[in-house]
Amino acid sequence: MLTIKILGSGCENCKRLARLAELAVNHLAVEAQVVKVTDYPEIMKYNVMSTPGLVVNEKLVSAGRIPSEAEITTFITTALMEA
Repeated sequence: MLTIKILGSGCENCKRLARLAELAVNHLAVEAQVVKVTDYPEIMKYNVMSTPGLVVNEKLVSAGRIPSEAEITTFITTALMEA
């Protein structure tokens, strides 16, 4: 099972990224857990300077912007192939 983390304070951009990640997971029909990380020290472990951040299986794949659903799908697919 994949673990997808949304890094951020819980702002609207973070919420939008979480929705897009959940849509991508549903469209791919994969088993994944989407977790929202709002704890600043935990976010800093990923060296994120601007949020929202997207982490797939402990690998930071995006930060400071909202990737498209297609990009998120690619990130998830890549993580599945690496697993």
